[in-house]
Parts: sequence; C-alpha cells; structure tokens
Amino acid sequence: MEHHDPVFLTTVSSAFIQDWLLALETRCQSGALPKLLRRAGIETDLLEQKFEREHRITFNEIAQLYQMAVAETKDEMMGLWGRPVRPRTLQYLVTVMRDASTPVSALYRFSTFWNMLLDDFRLELRNRSHLVELVLVPYEPDIQAQRFGHMLLLKLAHGLLSWLVGMETPVKEVRLAFPRPEFAPDYAVVFPCKVQFKAAHTAIAFDPDEFSGLVKRSGSEALVFLQRAPLDWIFTGSRTHTYSLQVRSFLFGTNWKTCQLREAADALNVTPRTLIRRLKAEGTSFQEIKDALRRDIAIRALQHGTTSIEDISHETGFSAPSNFHRAFRKWTGRTPAGYRSLMTHPSS
Repeated sequence: MEHHDPVFLTTVSSAFIQDWLLALETRCQSGALPKLLRRAGIETDLLEQKFEREHRITFNEIAQLYQMAVAETKDEMMGLWGRPVRPRTLQYLVTVMRDASTPVSALYRFSTFWNMLLDDFRLELRNRSHLVELVLVPYEPDIQAQRFGHMLLLKLAHGLLSWLVGMETPVKEVRLAFPRPEFAPDYAVVFPCKVQFKAAHTAIAFDPDEFSGLVKRSGSEALVFLQRAPLDWIFTGSRTHTYSLQVRSFLFGTNWKTCQLREAADALNVTPRTLIRRLKAEGTSFQEIKDALRRDIAIRALQHGTTSIEDISHETGFSAPSNFHRAFRKWTGRTPAGYRSLMTHPSS
C-alpha cells in the first residue's frame, strides 16, 4: 500500500512549489487560491509570508492542489507556461503516445505535441553520446526558466514513458537551466538520477539500450493515469537509481532508529567510505536521510492516524515529547497538535 512506501511517505519543502503558487495567482480569480490551498490541506500563510519559513508538503497535497487548480484555471499547466494548456490536452497527449511503436517514437511524439502548444519554449529530441535526450530550448535567450514548470514537463515525459513500458524508466541525466536552489534535495525524490543545475538548457536524457518494450495500454488504464495526475508522473516510484533513496528504503525496512551507516553500506554492497562519498555527491548524508525519514513518518502519522502525539514521539525516536514538539515546529512551523487539527479540519 502507498502509505507503507518509504518513497511515498516523502515530503518536499514548501519552497519546492513556490513558482507554481506564484503562477497560480496569475490564473486564479481573486480569493480563489487561498480556498484551494485550504481544501488541499496546505497552509495559506505560505502566500502571505512568501515562504519565509519552511513547511513540508506531502505528495497527496500536491496532487489534490493540482487537480483543483486545473479545474479552477481551465489550464492543465496552471499558468506555468506562456499560454494556457486547455482542458483535455493531456488526455489527447496520452492517446497520441499510446499508439507509438517504440519508446524513442513516443518521445518524438511528446516533443512534437508540445511544440504545437508552447510559445516560449520548444522541445528538441537529440542524440548525444549514445543517449537520447529531450532538451527544452527557449525561443528568446532572455526567457527565465520557470523552475516548477521545467520540472513538471520533464517529469511528464519520464512518467508517461515509464507508464508506457510498465516500469520506471531509468534516467541517465537531468539538467536544469536555473541555479541550484536551497530546496535542491527535493529533486532527489523526483528524479532517479543526479541533477545538474545552472545548465545551458533544461534536459532529460535516457539510454535507449535500457528501454523496455511498450505495453499495450487500454483506454481505461489511460483514464486511471489521468485521474491520478500528477502522482504517477511526478512521483514515478524511484527505488533503485539513487543511493539516497536506496538508503531511505533500507532504513524504512529495518530498525532505522538504531541502524548505523555501516549496516546500510553492507546492505548496498559498498564500503562506508564509498557510501558517504556517493551520498555527498547527491547532496545529502546518512544522518540527513535518517532525520528526513523520521520527520516524514511523524507527518504521515499525524495526518492519517489516531495514534497519540506522545506515542508518535516515542515511535519516531525522541527521548521526550517536548523534544518532538520542538523538532516538529521547526519542520512545519506548527505544533504536532496544531498540525493534526489543520489536516483533519481544514477551513472551507
């Protein structure tokens, strides 16, 4: 089940969706966006404070906000691009890609489709050093990269390709045409590879030799894929392609509170020194992964369970409830009780 999945448990920082919310403000009617945030269980003070303090956002909250925002704005990319992407556009894209004969053909159809819609960027399908890559190229050199929009388009390509082959497609490289943000670790959850920032162009690269054959997808399967949007294409279920997620999965399946680095390294068949080096290259550390797992387990327990706060404090390894309260306020800006109340009784 999803709530037992260590990847699905992951949260991202509120700054990760900052560009999205700013774009939504330009598309929503006056006063509509705060209502959408409340209905999705996301705090509205993110708009007022302009992200001066971090909150944690769950995958479900992102999916709920996306679905409501599309209905509100009548734009399936919700203001992230120069022109609106009208309702049912993604449905047609899925239909077009379902008829592709190969993964490379599917990527070509993806690029051709978006090049008929976008005014500010074009997608180029390139071959480079035995890789095939989708590159997002601006029509004008001074067009600023919309961080959430660039991520979303790359992940739509990856998610659709993974859906068409029936398993997560390995990604060899992701390049993003904007400086490394403070919330860069969130991209490790989204992309199953190392991410390069401040690149000349945004791009995602695949090795055609690693492509699987396409699965014949039915119309009913396509409908489910679209109804779950964007869960199945932003969060495709990365499990094995980054060391940080391998460590997280290992910790989730063992006694993570007492697990040491050497045990994780042994499980991944590397030396502790090698694991430290590879995690550092991914912008994280063993202790940071452990702390993030503890945080996300606590958030999920408060959202969806009836376990007492004292018991959650104990289960997540805090020596005293007061320590848990301090840590939770640092994570989310709220007390555990205040957060649970927000999640179970959001304002209408």
